[in-house]
Amino acid sequence: MDTSARVGRQPSWTRFLFYRRESLRTTWTFRFGIAFLVVTALILSREYWTVWIGRSLICAEEIVPSDAIVVENFDPSYLVFEKAAALQQAGLAPRVLVPTEASHSDPRGVSVVYEGIAEVMARVAHLRNPEIIPVWEDREPITLNVVYQVRDVLVRERLRSVIVVTPAFRSRRSALIYTTVLTPAGIRARCVPVFGEHALETWPRSWHGIEEVGLQFFKLQFYRFGALPRAAFDRE
Repeated sequence: MDTSARVGRQPSWTRFLFYRRESLRTTWTFRFGIAFLVVTALILSREYWTVWIGRSLICAEEIVPSDAIVVENFDPSYLVFEKAAALQQAGLAPRVLVPTEASHSDPRGVSVVYEGIAEVMARVAHLRNPEIIPVWEDREPITLNVVYQVRDVLVRERLRSVIVVTPAFRSRRSALIYTTVLTPAGIRARCVPVFGEHALETWPRSWHGIEEVGLQFFKLQFYRFGALPRAAFDRE
């Protein structure tokens, strides 16, 4: 009797309990080849996708006469003060507001150190009569809570439109936050981005530029999909 044929045959009832399946798997050579092609494509097209990432972080510039200019002052930048001074000299707003970290020892005033830094930058930039606004930066998310404090000042002063001057790679996030917070209060927020050390095409050329853009990219997503929807839900 042919034993191989006997071994190959299986009782018909086993098909109700077991089945045989063939699978096709890729080799490590194929996987490394695909990875190499992807990396090569990213390197060759970096001039396009790096510009796209940078542009996604920058707000649409809107320079229109407004009631006030708000100088974003989280990480003091002389170029932001300089741009605000240029807008002021062009007659685009009669007032310039500079949110500055409040003093921990005197809740009624700003920190002497941060106030001094803001005043020096304003003076060098020829910014006339800047109004220092004390804000608390001790609650997360910091930018959102600071904008709420700025909103209270704007409402109290009956200002209905502002130009927010902000570093370019955080400008989309700032515009989103200011618009979300100020619009329900009947205040129109416009955005003016200011480029500093890193431009739209040059930021990938240094680790500092990559770090800055990467950080701003993830912060934008956090506010867009986390902090702002949660704040809207809390208001309801």
